Amino acid sequence: MSQTVEVADEWLKRIKEQLAGVQYGIVQITVHNSQIVQIDRTERSRFDTVKSPSPVKRQR
Repeated sequence: MSQTVEVADEWLKRIKEQLAGVQYGIVQITVHNSQIVQIDRTERSRFDTVKSPSPVKRQR
């Protein structure tokens, strides 16, 4: 069941602020009784992996 809910401009501003600058991550909006009560932002860092040569096997 979905319904259309108007979001106050202040919340839209806060959501945009949380989205700004996030390259990889999650912006999670918590709703309670049809009202936004919390915005969480989790950023992730991704690093390019450099392929290294195969490890050398030691002889015993």
